[in-house]
Amino acid sequence: MLRITNGKVYDPANGIDGEVRDLCIDDEGRIVETVAPSARTIDATGMIVFPGGVDVHTHVAGGAINFARAMTPEDHRRTQAFIRTKTRRSGLGGMAPTTFATGYLYAGMGWTTVNEAAVPVLSARHTHEELSDIPIVDKASLTLMANNEIMLDQLEAGEYERAKNVVAWYIWAAKSYGVKAVNPGGVAAWKWGGDAKQLTSPIEGYKKLTPGSIVTQLARICEELGLPHPLHLHCNNLGAPGNISTTIDTLKHLEGRRAHIAHSQYHAYGGEGWDTICSETGQLADYFNTHPNITTDAGAVLFGDTVTITADGPWQHLLYKLTGRKWGNLDVENETGCGIVPYTYRPSNLVNAVQWASGLELLLLIRNPWQVFLSTDHPNGGCFWRYPEIIKLLMCADFRNECMQKLPEQIKRRITLPEIDREYTLYEIATSMSAGPARALGLTRKGNLGVGCDADVVIYEEDGDVERMFSHPRYVIKGGEVVIEDGDIRETPHGCEFLFKPSMDPGVDDFIRPLFEDCYTMSFENYPVELERIERAEVLEDTTP
Repeated sequence: MLRITNGKVYDPANGIDGEVRDLCIDDEGRIVETVAPSARTIDATGMIVFPGGVDVHTHVAGGAINFARAMTPEDHRRTQAFIRTKTRRSGLGGMAPTTFATGYLYAGMGWTTVNEAAVPVLSARHTHEELSDIPIVDKASLTLMANNEIMLDQLEAGEYERAKNVVAWYIWAAKSYGVKAVNPGGVAAWKWGGDAKQLTSPIEGYKKLTPGSIVTQLARICEELGLPHPLHLHCNNLGAPGNISTTIDTLKHLEGRRAHIAHSQYHAYGGEGWDTICSETGQLADYFNTHPNITTDAGAVLFGDTVTITADGPWQHLLYKLTGRKWGNLDVENETGCGIVPYTYRPSNLVNAVQWASGLELLLLIRNPWQVFLSTDHPNGGCFWRYPEIIKLLMCADFRNECMQKLPEQIKRRITLPEIDREYTLYEIATSMSAGPARALGLTRKGNLGVGCDADVVIYEEDGDVERMFSHPRYVIKGGEVVIEDGDIRETPHGCEFLFKPSMDPGVDDFIRPLFEDCYTMSFENYPVELERIERAEVLEDTTP
């Protein structure tokens, strides 16, 4: 049992904005109204109390991030030095931390739940092994589905209900939490220029199916399956100049349904080529501001070294051609692929400067922090352990202006950031880093300090240096257990994995088996992940009528 007293509490899920109040935690790791007088007491006078952070979109486990780790062996020495020195200010966090370091680094800045945003079913066993190896934080994962041949064939044939059963089967086969759609229909990133016909033209190998119809039908399937998290969508034409029209047209295909748009910074560009690229975040923010059914994570870019990984393989090959850096590619049969390219974002580079500004603009121009969440699409835009830097950029306009002085002079007519004076409040930060992403994921006990919720709590020393404050919490409490205290790791509990079991036709196995054996090289029986392989799982099920 634990009592936290005299802290200034920020709990947006319950409308609490900096009120000094007590929190009580029972032996089951839940928030309760009261505990016995003998409970340990933490005096949080002069401190602020947040719900634990929730990362709605990150890449921390599986074949792609492992490939990235292998491509950057020099990075792991930096990670080990980081853990020994316990200081993010040294810049030693690394580009692709190992599994155990990932748990320490997230918890070390107050994040307690993460969502691995791209899992091919064929490599799901390995992904779950790695998720299990990440200490402290709870996890969820999303199954890649937008270009699955068996599903697409059913949609082409007009067999919507059968396609829905196929999606349900794959989610449970992967033991995942929801659906991720990357480049629906396979429209390649290098076809830039904002041609809306890309979304309404039949995709290769099909007569009726278009990228737009895949988006529409997958969003409907996710809704009808009762998934806690709606369709998680990586739009076509990621990273390409002029892609804003593709993004807006894609959103229109959602027909008012709920959806989450991944790393939206990479989908908010104008221009006709690299020499004319500019920010068009105003258009995208206006759409979000009038469509509360849509959420997004920013995918913000931070200057410095990182490694890019994405199931958008054509884009990664283009990035390799543009940079001449190392490049790797993974193909996962009949499901997806992944490209890996190390990258350095530089303030002197015009494109990188637009990208840096665009992520911040979206976070500042989308008015409702319940719709836009902190992310760097780790590790693509920068590493997750740099989130405190983003928080400072959001809360401190003067700091933003200082950073903008390092950008090329010609950048200012291509971005809107110099015109924005908004500064986030602590309440808005608590919404964007915790309460908002938890609600978007449908994790009702996360991002919430109400009675009955999980006691994932972070306590920061109030400090005028915002980056320092959010980099070094005084206490991090996970499931009622103090895991970080005064910068030291006290406990390393196993986190829980959240899974979702959709309802499906009992005959779906018999339908898929012969199709599966035509499409895959492995046997049908060896494909699904066994539930007993997952060390700690919490299974949610469809409760819709």
